[in-house]
Amino acid sequence: MAITENIKSNLKETREAHPEQDGLPTPQRYLAIATLLLIIAISVIDSSITNIALPTISKDLNIAPASAVWIVNAYTITIIATLLPFSSLAEKIGFKRLLRIGIIIFLIGAIGSMFADTLSHLITTRIIQGLGCSALMSIFGGLVRHIYPRRQLALGISLNAMMVGASSLLSPSLGAFIIGIASWHWIYGFAIPLSIITFVMTTYVPRVKRIDKRFDYLSAVLNALALGGFIAALDLIFSQPILSGIFLAISILATYFLYRRCLEQDTPLVPFDLLKIVSFRDAVIVSSMSFACASLTMISTPFYFQSGLNMSPTTVGLLFSSWPIATLIVAPITARLSNKYPASILAGLGSLMMAISLACLLLLPVDSPAIYFGFCLFGAGLGFGFFQTPNNKAILLSAPPHRASATGGMQSTARLFGQCIGTALVAVCFTLSTENGHYYGIMLACIVISLASLVNLSRYLRKTDVSVF
Repeated sequence: MAITENIKSNLKETREAHPEQDGLPTPQRYLAIATLLLIIAISVIDSSITNIALPTISKDLNIAPASAVWIVNAYTITIIATLLPFSSLAEKIGFKRLLRIGIIIFLIGAIGSMFADTLSHLITTRIIQGLGCSALMSIFGGLVRHIYPRRQLALGISLNAMMVGASSLLSPSLGAFIIGIASWHWIYGFAIPLSIITFVMTTYVPRVKRIDKRFDYLSAVLNALALGGFIAALDLIFSQPILSGIFLAISILATYFLYRRCLEQDTPLVPFDLLKIVSFRDAVIVSSMSFACASLTMISTPFYFQSGLNMSPTTVGLLFSSWPIATLIVAPITARLSNKYPASILAGLGSLMMAISLACLLLLPVDSPAIYFGFCLFGAGLGFGFFQTPNNKAILLSAPPHRASATGGMQSTARLFGQCIGTALVAVCFTLSTENGHYYGIMLACIVISLASLVNLSRYLRKTDVSVF
């Protein structure tokens, strides 16, 4: 309770020291919301649309599937390695300026990917797109904090969650439709006109007060080596163990020197200072765990349905639609509940719902009707949606308002880090057993989200939740 009171006092002092309007006035607020939601849609669709096209790209470029996977890996590693540096840069140059720079970089990468004719060309342009997407994602949380009044912050988070869910639902269908009527190159072309429209709409994005500080280039490099090296090590752990070990050693050393450097700074590039806030640290940890669970489930379950249960790809696609649909349904409900109840309780119930749904998925007889498996995924999607809004609200409100950019960057980094860890754990499961790897992956997802539920219970018992005030 003392920790909570101290954080409330710090937030009050910060607001007095940095007087600013509580959200944007209407109608600018609505136009800024529309801009943010469009940016989220573009980034989410672009992040996942390549997955559906990988077999086609592999065949067209005459490359092995293992090599084609690096089209996705290079993009993901680029984002996770640069998110926090971009968040720090936003505090120095301003949210609006970085947003426009990110859109331009993303647009250049999209045009380059559209005309790629070799693997190296495509990987290079996807890295450029990843840089642009990272710049955009780094300020999502900060923009929410400055667009919405505090009383509507949960609404803003739920709208973002609904857009993420809708975009995730649309992405596979959109990718399949584009490939069905045109070359795979056009999966990157769809974002070009939308990016131009978004650039024009950035006029309505709020101008956030900048922090006068020098950009820490050394910390940016160390952060890229620490996170990028760790994810690369996980991706290569079985295919190239020696190279994986080298990347892991680089990651450990970079993390050590980065930590030592950040301890000496007031507003470090990697916000280790914010991790001293117990509620913030706990919310970041359980966020990573929930996304690791989601990644484990999303990758393992299709193999389980097709290889273990002999379902058709069409049936699997329909069943998987139940997860984002459930998330869309529950998001506005949790937005209201998060204004009345502690995030730890709501997030704990959501993670428990996910754990029970995944356990039921594993325990269902193999000859059960397909719709039963769909109900299990629907329940997991409800739990995931029930978890995300209050937990993200806890992350954003636990830190001082003038650190909104660093807070948003940490939020996005936690999500991507969890997704990457989940993907790597799936590879471990399939290495242990090619035949039963999908079963182990879902079981591991159930264990991870159960642990997250325990962490949420611990947050409530320790009274470190500051999302309701």
